[in-house]
Amino acid sequence: MSNPTSNPVVTGSQGPEILPTQPIEERVQKFVDKTLYAGGRPTAQRIRNFLNGTWLGNPVHVVLSDVPIGAWTVALVFDALCALRNRREFELAADTSVAIGLVAAAGTAVTGVTDWSDVDPPARRLGLIHGLMNIGATALFATSLALRKKKSRANGRIAAAAGYALMSYSAHLGGKMVYEHRVGVDRTDGQVFPEDFVAVLADSELIEGKPTRAMHDGVPILLVRRGERIFALAETCSHFSGPLSEGKLVDDSIECPYHASRFALDDGRVINGPAVHPQPCLDARSSQGKIEVRKSRRLRQD
Repeated sequence: MSNPTSNPVVTGSQGPEILPTQPIEERVQKFVDKTLYAGGRPTAQRIRNFLNGTWLGNPVHVVLSDVPIGAWTVALVFDALCALRNRREFELAADTSVAIGLVAAAGTAVTGVTDWSDVDPPARRLGLIHGLMNIGATALFATSLALRKKKSRANGRIAAAAGYALMSYSAHLGGKMVYEHRVGVDRTDGQVFPEDFVAVLADSELIEGKPTRAMHDGVPILLVRRGERIFALAETCSHFSGPLSEGKLVDDSIECPYHASRFALDDGRVINGPAVHPQPCLDARSSQGKIEVRKSRRLRQD
């Protein structure tokens, strides 16, 4: 689900309408988003959780992307060795490496598209370019393998070299998405929470069942009262910095208003993606008419 603050959306009976005036990357993303969420069906969400890496605690796409890069690097090494010393085992190793890279590229593409469906501007356009370049690189390596099978090994090597060059620049763009636009990183990383209990809100201001934002030294904290219990989490969503205090409660969890990531209130674990990083969880109590919070024991151990 795209960030509701990014661009206005016209909603019809069949879901978000794709307007012709929208940027191409936004129209593509809405189509992908609608397909992947499948009307919010639980099975679709479980599949997304798997593809996002909610179960792993890290984006699966990042893990899988190393496989085709490594395999195709090995293929070029064996191509070079084969050019220097024409040996059948070098040819077989190069061809096998190209094939392994192609199989891994399929899984990398699926997980990459799933992650990209929840990326907001300005990284959204960069992500689309990154994906299209990876498709081009994969096509070139597929062509290379086909040429090798047809005994046109020289042309196969040329296609592989071109694919590797395209893949390398695409990897550079992927790095920019992570290091410049913080796609896939924990947006709560670096936030400092109090070591000892400090007051952050008057007890009377924390209404039953209403997600509430409090502040401590410029760091937003989410507070939720459920009966006799008071829950406290980092208020900034670890996925894309959504304000969890503007989200909705679903049983004993909070759902982000941006992309519907859902976190357990008791320990901050991810219940539904696209988030993969848990929310930092704080100890909370009511004392002398104030709500007080401190860093939880788990955060102290980390």
